[in-house]
Amino acid sequence: MAWPNRHKLFPFLNWLPRQTRASVGRDLIVGLSGAILALPQSIAYALIAGLPPEYGLYAAIVPVLIACLWGSSWHLICGPTAAISIVLYASVSPLAVSGSQDYITLILLLTLLAGVFQWLLGMLRFGALVNFVSHSVVLGFTLGAAVVIALGQLPNLLGLDLPSQATALNSLLSLISHIGVLDKPSLVLGLGTLLLGIILKLLLPRWPTLLITLSLSGLLVWLWPAMFGHVKRVSSFAGKLPPFSSLPLDLDLVLRLLPSAVAVGMLGLVTSLSIARSLSARSQQILDANQEVRAQGLSNIVGSFFSGSLSAGSFTRSGLSYEAGACSPLAGVFSALWVALFAVTGATLIAHIPIPAMAGSILLICWGLVDHRGIRSLFRVSRAEFAVMALTCVATLLLELQTAIYAGVLASLFFYLKRTSQPRVQQWRDGDEDILRVGGSIFFGASHYLQVRLQRMHGERVVIDAQQINFIDYSGVEMLHQEARRLLRQDRSLTLRRARPQVVEELRKLEGAEKCPIRFED
Repeated sequence: MAWPNRHKLFPFLNWLPRQTRASVGRDLIVGLSGAILALPQSIAYALIAGLPPEYGLYAAIVPVLIACLWGSSWHLICGPTAAISIVLYASVSPLAVSGSQDYITLILLLTLLAGVFQWLLGMLRFGALVNFVSHSVVLGFTLGAAVVIALGQLPNLLGLDLPSQATALNSLLSLISHIGVLDKPSLVLGLGTLLLGIILKLLLPRWPTLLITLSLSGLLVWLWPAMFGHVKRVSSFAGKLPPFSSLPLDLDLVLRLLPSAVAVGMLGLVTSLSIARSLSARSQQILDANQEVRAQGLSNIVGSFFSGSLSAGSFTRSGLSYEAGACSPLAGVFSALWVALFAVTGATLIAHIPIPAMAGSILLICWGLVDHRGIRSLFRVSRAEFAVMALTCVATLLLELQTAIYAGVLASLFFYLKRTSQPRVQQWRDGDEDILRVGGSIFFGASHYLQVRLQRMHGERVVIDAQQINFIDYSGVEMLHQEARRLLRQDRSLTLRRARPQVVEELRKLEGAEKCPIRFED
């Protein structure tokens, strides 16, 4: 007998049985490329968060497995990110010494609390948050994030050892001030990797470009030590599988970490949903935002018990998954398994990858993230939406990524409220009737505009053609009652014609059906 709710509890059962040998093979190769990219990034982000390097690998294994299997997006790949790592360090470093066992425990406890918060939001169907991230915001955020990631990789491409900066502008200024001491062999290796990646993309688009370019660059460095022997490589590490971590659920400690957990949990959700929305728009996928929110929470809850710090959507790794042609979330699952395998057996092999070559490959990924066609179409269709896109992009360059998303969402809401505060109105005279056809909802933002239009009408009967009014709130009800009473004092009347039943019901609630000053006609 079939278990009726198994697809809700195990959503991967919806897509896993449909996989073929070809699609699994493709995802296996894409996952390998993603793992090669995730290894050095995860180590670097662990160091930014004040954790030992191996904890970056742990965050790229169990949380990624859970998020891919229980999530909704085909291409969203989670794991440690720069923004999350910076926030974790800022939240916990005042409470314990970085890298100490107490510090690690606090980071994992913070991850657990943030995961619980995210999961509860998903259970409350808070995934509607993604509906407030308009397509113009997504385009601007994608463009800005691609530039931010590219600027962050330029020091590696040039062989410079520069500290990480909070914004793209600071990264650019820091880069310009050190441009005179760039390392030419590193630049040659990085640009060569980028050029080879472009050629492979044009001639052999279905081949694993990242894997090929990084393998060849590593081989070149090994064969030509006189030229490239000094080039910085991925740091070596002692690999092992994620150990189980028991977390102290001390109430005072939980209350102390809770505000930071809510903040970093919201940051992770907004970032992940924005990335998932961006990629689903490119792949024509229907995204289940509530399922994605629950998956993010579940991945951090489970991951915290397996030594994984807070994970969120990664633009770089998700972009690679999409650009490389991943067929399903299995690409992310394989990526996590490859990371686990390399963590145990391939530490010395990964240490041969040159950092400038990695930077060149990431620059190519950044170019592929930008939706050039969508930006041109947006400019032709809506200048207001294009302004939102441009504002989001500029905010991404000047502010932190999460702040830029909030700025874009607020700009979208501003233009939406501005547009809906003046609904479409047609006005004409028919005998002793002044007729006003309203196309849109009557809510607090539009009430004053419609009241002014009604007060300019001088017919004995003022008629509102309400067929297109879907919704009316208390402010709209109060305004129409005021206008109806004003007209009655002048021996005139206000009539709603062809109003929907729910609109009539709301209008009659205020003073009762018998005392309602408004007339209704079919």
